[in-house]
Amino acid sequence: MKKFTFLTLLTAVFLFSIVTMSSCTKEGAAGTDGVDGPAGPQGIAGEAGIDGTDGTAGCILCHTGGEEQGMFAQTNQWEASVHATGGNFERNTSDCGTCHTSQGFLANLAGTYDENVENPNPINCYTCHNIHKTFTPADLGLTASAGVELMINGDVIDFGKGNLCAVCHQPRLPDPMPVVGGGDFTISSSYWGGHHGPQTTTFAGTGLFEFSGTASLGTNAHYLTIEDGCITCHMAEADGVATGGHTFNVAEQDADGVSGDLSLAGCMECHTDEDVLEADIETLQDDVHHLLAELALLLNEEGILAVGDHQPTPGTYSSDVAAAFLNWAMLEEDRSFGVHNPKYVIGVLENTIAELTP
Repeated sequence: MKKFTFLTLLTAVFLFSIVTMSSCTKEGAAGTDGVDGPAGPQGIAGEAGIDGTDGTAGCILCHTGGEEQGMFAQTNQWEASVHATGGNFERNTSDCGTCHTSQGFLANLAGTYDENVENPNPINCYTCHNIHKTFTPADLGLTASAGVELMINGDVIDFGKGNLCAVCHQPRLPDPMPVVGGGDFTISSSYWGGHHGPQTTTFAGTGLFEFSGTASLGTNAHYLTIEDGCITCHMAEADGVATGGHTFNVAEQDADGVSGDLSLAGCMECHTDEDVLEADIETLQDDVHHLLAELALLLNEEGILAVGDHQPTPGTYSSDVAAAFLNWAMLEEDRSFGVHNPKYVIGVLENTIAELTP
């Protein structure tokens, strides 16, 4: 029988202790959370951050006060303009809404116009400028600036900043459309024609019916040399709320909308003698008035235009008579009486009169 040594005994005791402790040790349930102690003292303040941008800085760029008060002056001018007072913005459906209402104009540019504008507004700041988009000077950018394709013949014109005006100030496409030298032509509605405000085609020297004749149509120095077209003269330095600026008037308007004194502020960038220019304009407009009156009498004899009327009398006419009526109506509605394009207007009227004269 083997004898146990002291080392063997000590090892056995150690192993027995481990087994005994392992079988007896057990983790108890978690105790209740203790109560939070009092807050420690406040730490040292951190370094101040960089100041942010003044929230009104963008507004101040436009809504300046002090002695300038520029935005207020422009608002006053606009309030005196036909855009604000014309009263046609209730024409808020069909194709009318795209030019007679602010919302329709913008929707048409965006390709979202649905032929109906609720709560229509007249042409205003938001129509022409990107108001309150970025709250930077970019907000004064124009809502339309590209060249404009004319409805009446597809020609593309470029008036610079005046392209914004040309979007609407052009004749619509008459339906049906006469052809010089064509056959009989039937007009079924007194609303047939190029509509109102066809200044773009007159200024560009296109869109009218050019009958053959002895009169030359010339070239228009205005279109060739005035970089921004309409606005150069119509938005020249303002005279209160009478002309220029955001009134868009070149001539003062009385209570009945009849033109008064001319403002030549925009013209004098190119012309040098104001008195000579004013006399030339008076002579030109007198000549055009007489030519328009002479053409109106011939159209009356053809039965297409009643005396004192501005719309055609429905009926069947030769295509040339219908085209001659359109020339007369669009040059009457242009309302510059030759100033927009002197040689073109005189030439078209003289050749049209010659065509209808027996």
